[in-house]
Amino acid sequence: MSIKRYLVTSALPYANGPIHIGHVAGAYLPADIYVRYLRAKGREVIYICGSDEYGTAITETARKLGQTPLEVADRFHAVIRDGFAKLGISFDNFSRTTRPVHTAITQEFFLKLYHQGLLETRTTEQLFDPEVGKFLADRQIRGTCNYCGHLDAAGDQCEKCGKAIDPLELIAPRSALSGAALERRETTHYYFPFEQFQPWLSDYIHSREGWRPQVVGFCQGYFGEGLRARPVTRDLDWGIPVPLPGHEGKVLYVWFDAPIGYISSTKEWAEQSGQPEKWREYWGDHEGTKLVHFIGKDNTIFHALLFPAWCHAHGDYVVATDVPANEFLNLEGQKFSTSRNHAIWLHEVLERWPADYLRYYLATILPETADSDWKWADFKERINSELNDNLGNFAQRTVKFIAQYLDGQVPPLGPLTAADQELLDRTAALAGEVGALLEAYEFKRAIRHLFSLGTAANGYFQQQQPWKLKADRERCGTVLAVCAQVCRALAVCCAPFLPAAAQALWCRLGQSGQVIDQPWDAAAAPLPVGQALPPDPQPIFWKVSDEQIAAEVARLGAPAPEPAMSEPTPATPEPPAAPPAVAAPEGVALVTYEQFRATQLRTATVTAAERIPKADKLLKLQLDVGGQPRQILAGIAPWFEPEALVGQTIIIVANLEPRKLRGEVSEGMLLAATADDVPVLLTTARPVPSGLEVR
Repeated sequence: MSIKRYLVTSALPYANGPIHIGHVAGAYLPADIYVRYLRAKGREVIYICGSDEYGTAITETARKLGQTPLEVADRFHAVIRDGFAKLGISFDNFSRTTRPVHTAITQEFFLKLYHQGLLETRTTEQLFDPEVGKFLADRQIRGTCNYCGHLDAAGDQCEKCGKAIDPLELIAPRSALSGAALERRETTHYYFPFEQFQPWLSDYIHSREGWRPQVVGFCQGYFGEGLRARPVTRDLDWGIPVPLPGHEGKVLYVWFDAPIGYISSTKEWAEQSGQPEKWREYWGDHEGTKLVHFIGKDNTIFHALLFPAWCHAHGDYVVATDVPANEFLNLEGQKFSTSRNHAIWLHEVLERWPADYLRYYLATILPETADSDWKWADFKERINSELNDNLGNFAQRTVKFIAQYLDGQVPPLGPLTAADQELLDRTAALAGEVGALLEAYEFKRAIRHLFSLGTAANGYFQQQQPWKLKADRERCGTVLAVCAQVCRALAVCCAPFLPAAAQALWCRLGQSGQVIDQPWDAAAAPLPVGQALPPDPQPIFWKVSDEQIAAEVARLGAPAPEPAMSEPTPATPEPPAAPPAVAAPEGVALVTYEQFRATQLRTATVTAAERIPKADKLLKLQLDVGGQPRQILAGIAPWFEPEALVGQTIIIVANLEPRKLRGEVSEGMLLAATADDVPVLLTTARPVPSGLEVR
C-alpha cells in the first residue's frame, strides 16, 4: 500500500450526556497524539469526528428530562465539543449526525445498497410494549442474557459479557419504559445479509498487518459463531427517515448511520475548507488512503466488521487499514458508573486541572492491551515526580543557569567529553525512536521512552555540576549547551502528548512560533548560539497536594452537577451564620487580626543558593522578591541540595528584621512545615510571579 494520506477517526460520542475520562482514554487522546505526530512528520492527514445524536439513548434522556431529543442533542453536543477543545483534542472537523449533510450521505448509502439488491426485507417478530403502545428499541429492553445469564442485560448488548444480543433471545424480556412484560408482534424491516460477507471479512481481517491481538481474536470469535443478518431500519420516531415511499414511521438504525458519520463529517470539512470535492480523495482512493479508527473495545464489532462490510458492499468507500481498539479504563479499582457518579467528567475536571496534567497521566496508563486503572494517588505521584521533578526541574535549571552564568544566551559547544556525546547521541535518536512507537500505536511506551531522556538529562546535570564550573566558562557553557539541546528535542517530541507544556518550554528557549509546527525529524537541530532566553522564566508545572487529591476522591460518588441547561434561578440568600468559636491549638496563644496583618508574607523566586562554610545547617539563598534582590539564610542544608532550589517559588516573611548569622545578613525567613522531622518548603499551587502578597 502506497500511503498518500491518512484519515483518522475517533468513535462518535453519544450526545446524551457528558463524557468521562474513560472515554478519552479509549478513543480520543491516542488519536490526537497520533495525528499531531503525523502533522509534525509532514504527512497529509485529517482527524474526523462528531457527536452521535440519534438512537434510543437520546430519546430516553429526553423523556426523563421532559425535552425534545434535539434539545438534548444540542445541549450535550456543546458540552462534549467544548470539553474536547479544552483538552486540546485537535479535530479537523467535529460534526453532528443531525446535520443535513449527514442525512444526505446516509440516505445515499442506504439507497446504493438497496438498488444493488444487497438489502433484503424480512417480516419478523419484535418486542412490543402494550402499555406504551409501540415497538421498543433494543436499548429500551432489559432481560436475562442468553449467553452468560446476567439478569439485567440490555436488548442490544450484554454489559457483562460484551456479546451482541438479539433481543428476541433475551430471557424474560421486559420494558425499560413501563416495566411491562413484552409481547412479540410482526413488523417488516430491511436487513443487511452480514453472513454473505463472512468469507470476505475473514480474508480482510487476516490480511491486516499489526492489528492488536485482542481485536483479531474478537473478530475470530464472531466468525466461529457465524455472522448473521442485521437489521438496518427500525420502528422509531427519532432518526434518519428511510428514503423510500411507504415507509413512514421507520428510520435507519443508529448503528447503521453512526459510522457513516465519518464520511459526512469529512464531506462537511471539505466544504468548509473551500475544497468541496476533496473528501472524495480520502474516501475514494482505496490504495492511497490509510483509514485508522480509534475506538474502545465495545465498538469493535461496528468498526472491524460491520462498517468495513458496508463500505466494501457499497464499493465507493475505503475500508479501515487499522482499528487500534483500547480496553477499558477503570477508576480506583472499579468500573466507571454514571448512575453512581463513580466517574471523572471531562468538562468538570478541566475546571480544576491543566489539560496537560490529564493528558500526561492518561498517556502513561492507556489501556492498550489490557484494562488499566486511574488512581488519584498515582496521578499525584506521577505529576510530581515525573512532570515536575523530571521534565520541569531539568528545563527550569537549564534556563536559570544559562541566565545566571552565561548572560542569558545559548552558549557554543566546546570540546565534548564522552558523557556529553552520549547524551547528544541519545537526543539525536529520540525523534526516530519515539516516532516508531507512535507509528505502532504504542503510546505508553513512547511517552516512557521520551521521559527516560529527561531522567538521563537530570543525571547528567547532577554529574556535571555546572554550578561548580563558573570559573571555567567554556566548560560550563558546553554543559549547559548540551542541556539546552536536550530541552529543544524534548519540546518538539513532547508536543503531541503535552501541547501546552511543550509550547511553554519552546518559549523558554527563546524560540518563536509554534513548537507543533516544527519538523519532527529536526527535533535535535541545534539552538542558535547566542540565542537570548527570556528573563525570569516561571516554572512550567506546579506540584499536586494531598489536599487536592483528597478533594478529588471525595467527589467520587457524590451527586454530579448537571451541565447548565439555562440560566439558573437566583436562590434566596441565607442569612450569614455566626462565626464559630475558635479554640487555639494547645500551647498556642491566639492573636488578633490586626496582629496577623503586621506580618507580610510574599512569594519569592530562588535565583541562587550555596552552602556557608563551617555551617552545616545553613544555606544562603539569593531571592527575587518582585524585582528586588533579597538574601536570606535558612537552616535546611541537611535536607536540600542548593542547586535543586534554584528556580523554586517559596513563601517568605518579608518584613522580618535583618539578622546576622555566621557573618552573613539574613533579610527574612522562608516558611516550611515539618513532617517526620524533615522540612517541607511551602510554595504555591501553580506558578505565580515573585513579590505577590500572601494573605
